[in-house]
Amino acid sequence: MNGVNKAFDWSFSTTEDPRIYYTDVTGDGKGEAVIILNKGKGTGLNIDELHVLDGTDLSEIKVQSYQDIVAGQIETGVTRKNDQTLAIKVKSQGKEHQFDYQVAGINFKQDKLSFGGVIYYWMKNQQIVTTLGTSVGISPQYVGDFQITYKFDPAENELIADQIRFEPVHR
Repeated sequence: MNGVNKAFDWSFSTTEDPRIYYTDVTGDGKGEAVIILNKGKGTGLNIDELHVLDGTDLSEIKVQSYQDIVAGQIETGVTRKNDQTLAIKVKSQGKEHQFDYQVAGINFKQDKLSFGGVIYYWMKNQQIVTTLGTSVGISPQYVGDFQITYKFDPAENELIADQIRFEPVHR
């Protein structure tokens, strides 16, 4: 890019081609390379990996991990109401959602929602967005999705979570 060559030690699944964008995601008027690699997919599983490269020297720009976003900005709770119903609470950025989720034959104990089985990155209006699935159970049953939009923090030279929206799965 721009006459600069650099090798990266990235791996990805051969079932999906890398998604590559060249757009200004930092707001500095210069383009960055946004590379989304699928690490694996299957029933109830889709794991993407995101890389953002400075368009001038191909140095990697840090992106806040979903684990850090969940740990610092998302609260969840799961309570068993009866043998087939879970009460679920989700709170992020001052917004709270509470809903019941029907699960036949609950045979697990879980007091928080699980993350990590669905991590899907995409671009919208020159912004990076991730859909982060959240689930209950060992064989995951997805109860909702978080949609996280990133913004660039110039003081930290990092893309961080800006807007976090939750949408429950309706059953």
